Amino acid sequence: MPFDSRALSALDFPRVRDALEGRSATTLGVERARALQPSDDAGRIARELDEVEDALFGVSLSLGGIQDIRELHARAQEGRVLSGQELLNAAYSLDGAMTVRRAIEANSRGPLREVGQGLGDHSELVRRFLSALDRDGGVRDEASPRLRDLRKRIDPLRGRIREKLAATLERWADVLQEHIVTIRRDRYVLPVQASRVGQVQGIIVDASATGQTYFVEPAAVTQLNNELTRLILDEEAEVRRILTELSGLLAGDAAVPMTLATVGELDLIAAKARLARDWRLNRPEAVQDDTYDLREARHPLIENPVPNDIQLGDTRLLLITGPNMGGKTATLKTLGLAVLMHQCGLYVAAASAKLPVVRDVLVDIGDEQSIEASLSTFASHLKHLRYVLRHAAPDTLVLIDELGSGTDPDEGAALAQALIETLLTQDARGIITSHLSPLKLFALETPGLKNASMGFEVATLAPTYHLQVGQPGRSYALAIAQRMGLPAEVLARAESLLGPEAGLMERMLEGLERERADLGTQLETAVTARRDAEAELARVRQERETLEARRNEMLAEAAQKAETLYADAIERVRTLRARAQEDSARPRVMQELRELRAAAQKARPAPPVREERGDPIRVGSQVEVPAYNASGQVLELRGDDLVVQLGVMKVGVKRRDVRLKQEPKVSAGRNKAPRMAFAGTAPSTFQNELQLRGLGVEEAVEELRTAILEAHALKESPLRVVHGKGQGVLRRLLREYLKTDKKVESFHDAEANQGGHGVTIVNLRR
Repeated sequence: MPFDSRALSALDFPRVRDALEGRSATTLGVERARALQPSDDAGRIARELDEVEDALFGVSLSLGGIQDIRELHARAQEGRVLSGQELLNAAYSLDGAMTVRRAIEANSRGPLREVGQGLGDHSELVRRFLSALDRDGGVRDEASPRLRDLRKRIDPLRGRIREKLAATLERWADVLQEHIVTIRRDRYVLPVQASRVGQVQGIIVDASATGQTYFVEPAAVTQLNNELTRLILDEEAEVRRILTELSGLLAGDAAVPMTLATVGELDLIAAKARLARDWRLNRPEAVQDDTYDLREARHPLIENPVPNDIQLGDTRLLLITGPNMGGKTATLKTLGLAVLMHQCGLYVAAASAKLPVVRDVLVDIGDEQSIEASLSTFASHLKHLRYVLRHAAPDTLVLIDELGSGTDPDEGAALAQALIETLLTQDARGIITSHLSPLKLFALETPGLKNASMGFEVATLAPTYHLQVGQPGRSYALAIAQRMGLPAEVLARAESLLGPEAGLMERMLEGLERERADLGTQLETAVTARRDAEAELARVRQERETLEARRNEMLAEAAQKAETLYADAIERVRTLRARAQEDSARPRVMQELRELRAAAQKARPAPPVREERGDPIRVGSQVEVPAYNASGQVLELRGDDLVVQLGVMKVGVKRRDVRLKQEPKVSAGRNKAPRMAFAGTAPSTFQNELQLRGLGVEEAVEELRTAILEAHALKESPLRVVHGKGQGVLRRLLREYLKTDKKVESFHDAEANQGGHGVTIVNLRR
């Protein structure tokens, strides 16, 4: 069902159409803009909004120069012959349409690509037209072989005629009016004085308007003129035949109507996109329920409008009260026009908008007094309100301006309240404006109906145009009258006549306004404080990030320096190790080697400490097992299960069934070098246990080789090598090395209660 045309007019929608017309590039687009109507088809609305978005951000549609050739196409289909210029205009327009189609195919992957499919392929027709017609619409010589032949014969013949007439000019010089050759009725002639025309031999072809000159065709060129006339007639016939053929080609192109319709559609889409840019509109979002949520909505046809938030949902009807000229009607129209524009596939004047698709917009706006129909303003309102009540439903938007006006205030208020109750029963959504105080009280206690007002500065008698939801508006009649200088006694009498209830209402509203102003000030202060706090937090975070980055840089520098020192020390260790092969230098070298290893281990940065999550029990930890009333060392971790060495027994227990007794005493080869003493220096403190668990193969072999060298030099044997069980890879590779070291006499597994396969006992040669 089409929307009520009176509603479109009342909401200024024709001015939106005018704006689209002004932004259309073709008469086809102008026609579409003039016919634009809101739709209640949600799918169509979404598709049209997608098309506008594609035109805004995907394809730049350039349709200028494309003409409306529907009339030319219709005439051609009637069998009429079009002029060369008309055919040329048709060719240019169809060629422009194909250019637009190529641009869409090259740049769009959106809905415009589908729309562009309506632009037909007219390439053969355009090629034929442009090859047959010149830029002025004349038929080219190349249009047909016969035309080319005729024109090749005409030009030389004209030359021969002019040559003969030039010779005649000399002989007829004394009888000519002017010494020129001219053309009359498509024949070459000479201008002869009327008084002397009998002195020449020839045919009189024409005469001047004054009768003083006769145009005579000399007998010498009569035959040539006849030949020229015949050729010209043949040429004209051939030209007409060609134009007839071209007109038939246009008439036979069945894709022309669809192409022109698509051009109009694309032009309207492009105009919508231009309007969105020029008016700074945004795409609305359609919602399935009957809620309205517009943020920073403004009337697009008002210069420098004040934006407002408008919401309807749980609040089905919004009652806006307040003084005249405060923006109530503009707010009401803002919502209505946004709904109409959305359902025309247009962007809307709001920062964001969520709108339902409505079946109709029902309005009663403005005074429509009709003398001819004997209708007063009030009667006219009643006629419109009757229509509103008949059609109001959840899928309609109701907009009523100045409800209850035009009659007795008490009766008007009663009628207005009854109408609002009916609209709430019908679950309608909308905005109502009014001046009636009883409606303000009614809105305070009626679910689904909420008071609202437009801001007003009493000090300056100027409206702020800000919508204030939840607060009824004051009329400010007495305040404005006082400001305008009415006598004090008149104002006092007016206030006394208001009665206690009216005075109470005004005082209540005044108090609410003060509270609202105070809350606004507090909110502004809180917002400022929050903004300052956020800025301070950002500054602190930036400083922390800067300090963290500097700390990381310093740690990296220290680690690099320590790593360099460690590497240098290790290199010296390798050099000393080679010298230690000489028996005479061995004690001194071994002492120096021990000192270097100790210094290197001290300089090298400690490995990063891993966070322990939960229980810090690990392999090697000493734990108590209450169930066995014993304690022992953890040999393996298997998730929540542990393998613990209890004396000569290995038992499997749950992690939750043990308690950590003490930190494991682990002396990893890479973290603690064996202590040793040399003859003649100090007593031996060599530790014969080497921990290699957790090391890589190469590092473990290197540690083992070093330990064997030192133990052999210090005559310490056997050496206890702890490598763990695991998959047995490290054990196997270490034993392969032991087989090759000449200082090793033998090696074997430790006793079962001393580590078993996880420990290798190495006996060294003396």
